[in-house]
Amino acid sequence: MRINGVDESRPILVARRTPMPLKDVFLPLVGQPRGPAVAAIEKCVAVAADLGARITALALEEDVFVRPMVLLPDDPDAAVAKGPLGADDVQHLLNAFTDAAARANVRTQSRSGKVPADQIASILAEQARFSDLTLVPVKSHDSRTEHIIETILFESGRPLLLCPEQHVDVLRPEFEKVMIAWDHSARAARAVGDALPILQAAASVRVVTVADDKTDAIVQSGTALVDHLSEHGVQASFETAKGGGSSIGKVLGSWANSNAIDAIVMGAYHHSRLNEIVWGGVTKTVIGQPPCWVMISH
Repeated sequence: MRINGVDESRPILVARRTPMPLKDVFLPLVGQPRGPAVAAIEKCVAVAADLGARITALALEEDVFVRPMVLLPDDPDAAVAKGPLGADDVQHLLNAFTDAAARANVRTQSRSGKVPADQIASILAEQARFSDLTLVPVKSHDSRTEHIIETILFESGRPLLLCPEQHVDVLRPEFEKVMIAWDHSARAARAVGDALPILQAAASVRVVTVADDKTDAIVQSGTALVDHLSEHGVQASFETAKGGGSSIGKVLGSWANSNAIDAIVMGAYHHSRLNEIVWGGVTKTVIGQPPCWVMISH
């Protein structure tokens, strides 16, 4: 049979591409070294070790201008000048990273810097371009973290792996059960391609589309993805999850929790970014409070 001049009865020889292994990962270190944040750093380092990857950490301190104080000689409450704001936090974060890396026996690079607060996100995005994957500890519903994630997504061209600090105690560094949030979009397809090394190593991969009606088009799309994955040695299944009036982001989170999913693979901002910011959406819901590890691409 011929389709557009191609004889479908003859095998077509094409170059086979092997998925790029995740061998060089990046870990931004920003914020206060609270207990959950330190635990998230340890889990991110453990993931790098499981991947057999080198991990590069960059700790950034805000360069904050402090207005000089005029002190009177007889003032009993005269303040003692303090060091740069955030310097101790940065060192604590770096120490936590170094200690975790030593225990995991993983190859590392690390450095720190002091930059204006409004440049932190863009500097992290620039560094992320030189890695296969960026690991980001996520504090729930934290606007600063969300801004950093969005900037890296849009400006790095690389995927992110979100580590929810809220669930850090139960997170596993090995991704045995992986869920693909599939909506047939280009960004979801990009996420699947970026995640192929993780999908190939998983024991279970389930493709899930949130839809109240299981139409032929939805089934065909999910089945086609399963067939594509099989060519890469990934044995996946396809199913739908009913929305039931809830947001898609919440449905995905609930489904992941109910099925003991280790990691979700998804594309970011299927709709325009402005609509997502104004109306919320799947990406904003997941970034604000990831239910488990989330590998996300744009």
